[in-house]
Amino acid sequence: MEQFLDFFGNHPGLFAALGVVALLLVANEVHGHLTGGKRLSVPEAVRLINDRDPIILDVRTPADFRKGHLLRARNAPVTKLDEHLGPFAKDKSKPVLVYCALGSNAVTAAERLRKQGFAEVYPLRGGLNAWLGANLPVTTK
Repeated sequence: MEQFLDFFGNHPGLFAALGVVALLLVANEVHGHLTGGKRLSVPEAVRLINDRDPIILDVRTPADFRKGHLLRARNAPVTKLDEHLGPFAKDKSKPVLVYCALGSNAVTAAERLRKQGFAEVYPLRGGLNAWLGANLPVTTK
C-alpha cells in the first residue's frame, strides 16, 4: 500500500488522466443508453440475425463497405442515410441491426432511424471491429 501511495505521489498526472478516461467511458455508456437505446453485443447480434432476420445496415463509407461487411448487409452511409431508406421504409416493424467501424456512428444512425418511425433499431456495440474481434466472418461480395 505504501508503494501505491508513493507512486501516486510521484505521478499525479497519470492518475488524473486515468480518472478523466474512466469518467469519459462512463459518460459514453450513459449517453448511449439514454439516446441510442439498447446496443447489442456481438453474441446478441448473432442471435438477432439467426432468429429474426433483421435488416442489416452498414453506415460506413462505401470504400470501407467494399473492404468487408456482414453477410446480407446493405451500405447506407450515415451522411446519406435518408437517401438509402427507400427500400427499407416499407416495413418499419422489422428489426434493424446498424453497425459502423467502432459503434459510435451506429448510435447516431439508430437515433435517426427511430425518428423515421422504425420500431426496433439496435446498434452493434463495438461495431465491425468487435465482430472481427470475435472471429466472425465478413464478406466482400
